[in-house]
Amino acid sequence: MSGALRVRRIDSVIDAVGNTPLLRLRVVTKNAPDVPVYAKLEFENPGGSVKDRAALRMIRDALADGRLGRGKTLIDSTSGNTGVAYSLFGAALGIPVKLVMPENVSRARKDIVRAFGTETIFSDPLEGSDGAIRLAKKIVSEDPDRWFYPDQYANPSNPLAHYDGTGPEILRDVGDTITHFVAGLGTSGTMMGTARRLREHHRPIRCIAVEPDAPLHGLEGLKHMASSLVPMIYDPKGHDEIFPVSTEDGWDMADRLAREEGLHVGHSSGANLFAAVKTAERLQREGTPGCVVAIVADRGDRYFSPLRWEKKYVW
Repeated sequence: MSGALRVRRIDSVIDAVGNTPLLRLRVVTKNAPDVPVYAKLEFENPGGSVKDRAALRMIRDALADGRLGRGKTLIDSTSGNTGVAYSLFGAALGIPVKLVMPENVSRARKDIVRAFGTETIFSDPLEGSDGAIRLAKKIVSEDPDRWFYPDQYANPSNPLAHYDGTGPEILRDVGDTITHFVAGLGTSGTMMGTARRLREHHRPIRCIAVEPDAPLHGLEGLKHMASSLVPMIYDPKGHDEIFPVSTEDGWDMADRLAREEGLHVGHSSGANLFAAVKTAERLQREGTPGCVVAIVADRGDRYFSPLRWEKKYVW
């Protein structure tokens, strides 16, 4: 494992994206002692989440090919983390940013994007992320020359960020030992890009996609694909299986990680690690050698409001 890569001199905050560490979990995996489970700590990116990778790649590619030029404002829909990344890199690169977010995203995320000078427009909370997508597209259609609309759900630069970054980093750090990869489905870019790279490895690696087990759920950032607008970048053949996780299991695992591993993570990350631990426990029972790597998408401090899951919430 290359622990020294994060200690380096950089010229810009954008140079801090990537090369996130892998942490082996020891306590929540006590029932699978022979199957290592590693958490890829994406909250170590400067914007605090895995979405830094995709946002930066989408911006860089658009600057390179002229889609994002002088006088244009970046606009996109987001449930929070991609919006934070857009805002951070917009401030660093001098690009104005406007975001469409569901009204019920956490207060922390609203405050963070505003701190970078980003303007926000709120969509109907009852329509979740799909409502934000529809509203963003409506705004762009009314004045297309004003906006650069990266559309994270349809932009091939989103999965490419993970094909070129996340996947190679995992292989560099665990090499031939990895047998399973776990990531949640939101825009699906993390899974699509990382899995494509891992499948090119000379040894088979099973890619497990995590999604909520019901249309109404509290796993912010994840999509229940059967009841949602399916992202254009999503390919159901881009993973080997789907692992449904309940809101309660995702939230409970997030709580356990804080208490038992010192990791305060978001609830989608709790869902990812719930699936990873259950996969490791199955391999342990079967006596099958394995090594599981799961994405920790962000920190838990962005979920302080609401403080707990209540079934009356609609996300």
